[in-house]
Amino acid sequence: MLRNYSNSRTLGDNIRLGTLTAFTAGTINIASLLIFLSFTSNVTGHYAILAAEISKANWSQVAVVGLWIFLFFFGGFVSNFIVINFNKKSKYFAHAMPLVLEIICLLFVGIYGQFYYRKSLEETQYLVAVMLFATGLQNGLTASISNFSVKTTHLTGTTTDLGILFSMFTQKKFRKNGELVGRAKLLMSIMVAYVLGAVFSGLTYYYLEFRVFYVISLCLLVVIGYDAYKIHLRHFNTQYRYSKIYKKPNLLAFLYDKIHGSSEIKQKNDKKRKLIFEE
Repeated sequence: MLRNYSNSRTLGDNIRLGTLTAFTAGTINIASLLIFLSFTSNVTGHYAILAAEISKANWSQVAVVGLWIFLFFFGGFVSNFIVINFNKKSKYFAHAMPLVLEIICLLFVGIYGQFYYRKSLEETQYLVAVMLFATGLQNGLTASISNFSVKTTHLTGTTTDLGILFSMFTQKKFRKNGELVGRAKLLMSIMVAYVLGAVFSGLTYYYLEFRVFYVISLCLLVVIGYDAYKIHLRHFNTQYRYSKIYKKPNLLAFLYDKIHGSSEIKQKNDKKRKLIFEE
């Protein structure tokens, strides 16, 4: 999900990344709506509020909403800045770091809300600001590493694109286009995951309250941990192959043989199976 970058990503990479991050985005959005009466996974409505407050000359609110919009923008800026500056050193580190920052933000909101929140207007404004920065980080990361194919914090563009694709699928030639079908699968998976996340948040909030942000952080840790596991597994296999090619046994090769069985044993077993089958 996080290892590959831009055009080297497969449809499966994007679907896995889009599904998990859309689920967390839906959970965040409904949790913030129930707690703070404000959406935090997108800024479309905030632009409308900003314009309304400007027309009323309510400059204190203009400053607050303007800060919210800026922090969502700044989250996307920070994500892509990390990706393009650290990508050559370590793709995994560059792609995982924005999610680590998002987890820190969400844990801060959860801990502060659970132990210190007094429901004051100032506290609410600050916590909404932190959540908008967190979702900006997530949206910036998914868009950056997927070549703008995956955006998971809002569904306006997703719904529009699906409407266009489904209209195209009324013609047979478009239904046979693998790229368009794959795009539709990706968008549908994002939409379904976002709705499931929102439903989950709505059903569990009254039991978990601010602890729902711990669950969201756990989902993001799954995204980070999955790729860390894959990277270490690939390294393990590479070391094993190296030891076999150069006849230099090492601990990894020994463990691999114990877990999976050596190639010589497998060949003998294959021969036995073949003879039995032939008889």
